[in-house]
Amino acid sequence: MNNINQIIEFIKEIENLKSVTRTAWTKTGRRESTAEHSWRLAMLLMVLEEDFKDVDINKAIKMSLVHDLGELYDGDISAKLQSADDNKSHMEEIAMKRMLTTLPESLSGKIYDLWKEYNECSTKEAKLVKAMDKLETIVQHNQGKNPDDFDYEFNLKYGKKYFEYDDVLKSMRNIIDKDTNDSINLKNK
Repeated sequence: MNNINQIIEFIKEIENLKSVTRTAWTKTGRRESTAEHSWRLAMLLMVLEEDFKDVDINKAIKMSLVHDLGELYDGDISAKLQSADDNKSHMEEIAMKRMLTTLPESLSGKIYDLWKEYNECSTKEAKLVKAMDKLETIVQHNQGKNPDDFDYEFNLKYGKKYFEYDDVLKSMRNIIDKDTNDSINLKNK
């Protein structure tokens, strides 16, 4: 029962992810939040369960829910703007450790381990979540009401390597690349 207060404090702390915006826009033109992205990523993984029977989907869903928690304090850095000098992974690790101090060690360890596994991208679950993270982002870019100077071409290369190891992923990537090309053609009209 002592853990309940800590859990509630943690949930209050991560509420801030609802206000962390990304370089993606909804179809109404509002900036998407990190929380919205993580939610739709989790839904995407849930509905793909039948296509990835060799993957622990429950673990993948949990991983998707924690994969961007490190953006809580310093926000999201657009993939297009990232550089080796920005210390993104170091900043996110510091943020993870800071936020997880509110939880009991048994819970904080599980969340941290899932986050670390995602970032190392060495398990089946992490590889799938990484690919779907990229896919969800591109789907949002194609679906959103973006600024006039939005760079759709970037999406044609973005995260492509994460789709190469599986036929279902390759098919999904072909579909979203077609959607991206359609968005480019619409923009150029």
